[in-house]
Amino acid sequence: MTALVLFDFDGTIADTAPDLGAAANKQRERAGLPPLPLDVLRPYSSAGARGLLRCALNLTPADEAYEQHRLQFLADYQAAMTVDTCLFDGVPELLEQISTQGLAWGIVTNKVTHLAQPIVTALGLDKDCAVLVCGDTTAHAKPHPLPLLHAAQQAGFGTDRCLYVGDDIRDIQAARAAGMPSIAAAYGYCGPDHPVDTWQANHTAHSARDMWPMIKQLMNV
Repeated sequence: MTALVLFDFDGTIADTAPDLGAAANKQRERAGLPPLPLDVLRPYSSAGARGLLRCALNLTPADEAYEQHRLQFLADYQAAMTVDTCLFDGVPELLEQISTQGLAWGIVTNKVTHLAQPIVTALGLDKDCAVLVCGDTTAHAKPHPLPLLHAAQQAGFGTDRCLYVGDDIRDIQAARAAGMPSIAAAYGYCGPDHPVDTWQANHTAHSARDMWPMIKQLMNV
């Protein structure tokens, strides 16, 4: 294997927003509120419970009721997190191309292990994934570089032979701090606060099908 391509998970490899959004709407239902359209909830999905509770109930971690709602959200999500989740268009072909060309790929996500691992397995990604680093694998989560550095070490690659792909500004910040080039997945959730063109990624992909030429150029393969 000549290089390691690391991916964020939610909003980059997997479209998890339908199941995350359903869990968010369950919180609104519990509060006697009507459901929000998925298009409204989708941009907040990369931020997990924090982002979705902000959108669904206007709650932040500073609010007294936040932790109670966070735990209920996570319980509802865990109970139905593989109902409508699927790989983004072009991802299976991209991962196959990466492997065929002699590169390895892995996942670095802020999602905790007991939520991430079952979805990775359900989507059939566990067979070829070289490394899976979750939000509770290391002492820090993205945008700290430690998860990316840990993934490179576990897979046996120097950071100069790694790149990171993600759909949130924190992904690009983590890559830069880890000394890795980056690709912004503009087809993902991307968040409501920072336009993709301000992230300073090396490249921006508007679909997974756009990505292979960018990977080749950044990794010189």
